[in-house]
Amino acid sequence: MSQATLRTSRIHLVPLSDEHLDDEVELDADPEVMRYLGPARTRAEVQALHRRRLAAAQQVPGLGFWAGLVDGAFVGWWILEPPERADQSPVEGQAELGYRLLRRYWRRGLASEGARELVRHGFEDLGLTRIFAETMTVNTPSRATMASVGLRYVRTFHLDFDDPLPGTELGEVEYALTRQEWLAHRAEAADRP
Repeated sequence: MSQATLRTSRIHLVPLSDEHLDDEVELDADPEVMRYLGPARTRAEVQALHRRRLAAAQQVPGLGFWAGLVDGAFVGWWILEPPERADQSPVEGQAELGYRLLRRYWRRGLASEGARELVRHGFEDLGLTRIFAETMTVNTPSRATMASVGLRYVRTFHLDFDDPLPGTELGEVEYALTRQEWLAHRAEAADRP
């Protein structure tokens, strides 16, 4: 199964491709966008990451990075990718949700809208059993997005970083949602008048 093209009421989510490289460079060059991720990146660094982002779509059928377009303009990217660290197991049937938007598109509900569609796609179209997301404990906007799409707090954990960001001492958080929880919530919503 190749990576699907997805739509919401405002966002056209297309598989990330080489045509989005300049947009990724702009995204990762903004220190505010990268505030909880690390220093702003150079074009060369983004080019290397771009190749890895494209390769993510080859790891597990249907998973990968999506470029989000609103009225034809790039607003950011969303991702569903297989877990990479040992503490994220079990790998089979689960994916990590992520998103990154250009600052001029913040506070419009787009991160949640795209994430909600990827959660639906993961459970309904791909048959995933669990979707999780991670961020720094201090990243309250991202945590709010995770909660707004139905993911629940699971744990706080600590990773070692060569050059820790401010707030690293408070750890990282994981939020998650299982397919059963998602289906129960949908059935509950359908029963409401």
